[in-house]
Amino acid sequence: MAETTWPGRQLIVAAQGGDVESIAALVSGAHPHVRRFAHALCASPEDAEDAAQEAMIILYRKIGMLRASGALASWMFRIVRNECLRRSRLVLHHHVPVEDTPTLSAEDEVVRRLEAGRVATAIAALPADQRHVLIMRDVQGYSGRMVADALGLSVPAMKSRLHRARATVNRTLHGTHDQAVGGDDV
Repeated sequence: MAETTWPGRQLIVAAQGGDVESIAALVSGAHPHVRRFAHALCASPEDAEDAAQEAMIILYRKIGMLRASGALASWMFRIVRNECLRRSRLVLHHHVPVEDTPTLSAEDEVVRRLEAGRVATAIAALPADQRHVLIMRDVQGYSGRMVADALGLSVPAMKSRLHRARATVNRTLHGTHDQAVGGDDV
């Protein structure tokens, strides 16, 4: 069965201290999670693999810059998100040809890439507490109980944050806002 948890705090702290074996173990342990982020955020499998590889290189080179050992997942998510967005921008701004696929037209592929970028941007704009819950639950696939325990929340509090995060992302993607109907502006 595949490993479902991120590397532990002790390993992260040792890697931050420059222990070469710990750095190698950290990169190896984080790789499946980073790939999952990339495949969820990038527009194509090729971009996802490239983004995951770039994120692993950054992790290897800059683990000492990570401020809090508990922030590894969100740090890696930001790196992957930024790399996926960068790759999408390259396609749009530099007119890099989109590879032909039997199921998608070039127009459909561009729309798909734009949508992936919009989703990543909407998630990144969430408040940190909501973003962490959403990433752990919907991107990483952890159970509600695991997310609540990892973040020190009750299950109802975790569900409330997750609901708010999903609703905010949905509103952002669909361009809707909560507006009082027939109410006075106060």
